[in-house]
Formats: sequence, structure tokens, C-alpha cells
Amino acid sequence: MTYDLRFIKDVFRKHYGTPDALYASPGRINLIGEHTDYNGGFVLPGAIDKGITLAIKTNGTDKIRVFSLDYEEAVEFALTGADKPVQLWARYIFGIVREIQKRGKTVGGFDAAFYGDVPLGAGLSSSAALESAFVFALNDRYGLGIDPFECAKIGQATEHNYVGVKCGIMDQFASLFGKKGHLIRLDCRSLEYRYVPFHPVGYRLVLINSCVKHELVNNPYNNRREACEAVAAAIRKRHPEVELLRDATFAMLEEVKAEISNENYARAGFVIGEVQRLLDVCDALGKDDYVTVGRKMYETHSGLSKLYEVSCEELDFLNDLAKKYGVTGSRIMGGGFGGCTINLVEEAKYNAFISGAVIDYQAKFHIKPEVYDVVISDGARKME
Repeated sequence: MTYDLRFIKDVFRKHYGTPDALYASPGRINLIGEHTDYNGGFVLPGAIDKGITLAIKTNGTDKIRVFSLDYEEAVEFALTGADKPVQLWARYIFGIVREIQKRGKTVGGFDAAFYGDVPLGAGLSSSAALESAFVFALNDRYGLGIDPFECAKIGQATEHNYVGVKCGIMDQFASLFGKKGHLIRLDCRSLEYRYVPFHPVGYRLVLINSCVKHELVNNPYNNRREACEAVAAAIRKRHPEVELLRDATFAMLEEVKAEISNENYARAGFVIGEVQRLLDVCDALGKDDYVTVGRKMYETHSGLSKLYEVSCEELDFLNDLAKKYGVTGSRIMGGGFGGCTINLVEEAKYNAFISGAVIDYQAKFHIKPEVYDVVISDGARKME
């Protein structure tokens, strides 16, 4: 993101005067590791160069006043009281303040203005970028001494308690812990992490948004999770050490094949394979072996489509287009049933891929897909 600090200062001045400080927090991508989080596995996110820019100033009152340039809307709420704002975007800020207070920390009234260039609904975690910007800014402005792990948990709790989204911690973690030129291998069970170098010289990361989100019936996300838990329970009878599918092997899965449905067998097979694929990708990145990274991305897409069954016609078509235009790696990014593919593209093939994919997709579905180039960047930070 090109953080236009003069611009956000001007916006702030129109509403609240001169800001005390400026902050920024990014959205994120996840290179590989889908549906592994609730199975205790690994994910491989990275902060990106698209995010939220925030100007803030303490106001000496018991009121919080915030202007969103994206929605061209202002809200005001009290430091105390249970009535959350009507506007969804404001509930994230309300929740951050309340979750900080729950932890025995004190913040005063403040004025803030923000804008972002994280595309909404594209799976780049615009909500986590907003949460992380505010928790980072308030922690800094008021000297609260909250460590970054707890800041991520505050963002996650905001989603759970004030927005109603039972998300994992990956999005907030990536937004706060992001490091330029590195992805983060996060263990979703222990929350241990390490930075993995990402230096794709001669390649570009690009997302293609299908611009569709299919209506989901019978809560397929919960169904997938229940399937994984059922298989883990079946394996645990023979192998008590298997707490989650992350602990299982293909050999263990074969032992219980006759006891579980074909559908659950396929779901579990994808997850066990995905855990290993992520580790293989980390090894390949350590060697700058982006051909192997790309091959593993295609394997993940195939598994998400055929075994986990969370793809859709549009996403499979985009994946096929990537193969057609010689893209090194491509897969669904996110929960599925719509949204984006993430693509690792050689520089020499980039223009032909983008122009061809847009034309071919629009001809097929009568929808123009959106294209987002992303660069792995730093996490939340103070700008001045």
C-alpha cells in the first residue's frame, strides 16, 4: 500500500483538527494451508501492501468519535456502555475498546479517521487490518503494554463477541506480526511461529477475484469441521496420541477407512496431505525453489476441489486458466465457494495471463474479474 499520510491528515483535519499520530496495518494472503487451522495444523500467511491507514488524537472526553472515509460515515459512542454501534464497521472499533477494557487496561476518549485499500469481500482480511490498526494504535498511544500475541487475541475476540464471526487467529496474527520479504509459518495449535523467507525474484503474486460468493446451505464449513473431528476420533481409538487430524498419518487413515464414510475419508485425506504440503513448501522456499511451491499450490487446489469440495465452477475455471497460460502455481485462497485464486506467476508470463484470464473469464461468466497484485510487506506500525 502506498500510505498517503498527507491525505489522511487532511481528512482528519476536516473533522477533528490535527492528529497526534498516524498508524497503518495490512491485510494478508495465505500462500498455502487451507482448512488446517481448526485441525491443529499450520498456515503460511503474509502481510501485504494493502491495508488501513489511521489518524488518531486523544480528545480528553469520555467519547470516541471515528470517521470512515471508505463509508463516508461518522460514528460516536461512549467509553462505557453496552450499546454497540449500528454500523458493522464501527463494531470492530467498539469491540477493540471493550476487549482492551476487559483486560483491565484504560483508554481515554479519542478521535480517529481511517481509510483502506484492502478490497472488501476478497478474502484479504480487511476486518483484521482494521482491528489491528486500532489495537496497535491504542496500545501505543496509551502505553498499555499489551504484547503482540494478546493484541491478536483482542482482534479475534472482537470478531467473536461483537461481530459474530467465529474466526481463527491467523488474520490478526499476520496483520500484527507481518515482516517484509517473509511469510509466517504459524502452528495453529501451539501458536509457535517462525518467519520463512519469501524472495520470488522473477515472479509476481497476483490474486484474481471471481467476484462471486455462492449461497451456502446446511453450513458446509461446520460440516467439514465435524467430518474432520469424527475421523480424528475414530483414529484416536487406535492411536490415543492423535488429538487432531494434524497428528494423523495416511497409514492411520487407512486403518479406519471401513469405519467412516467415503466423504469423511476424502475430507481427512485432504487435510493430512495439506499439512505435509505446507511443510514441503516451507522447505522449498528455503531453497528459493518456486517451481515446487507452484506445484504444491496446484495440488492444494485439486484437493480443495475434489476431496474437500469447497470449490465452485468459477474458481476451477480460473485455476484451469492459470494452467493454460503457464502460471507456476494457482489455487483457491480462503474458505472456498467463491472469492479469489492466488497465483504465482513468472514475470515473463504475467501480462499474457492477466489479459487472457480476464477476457476468457468474462466471456464464460459475463463477470469481469478483479485483479490484485500483492507484495509481502510489514505488519502494523506507527507511521510518524
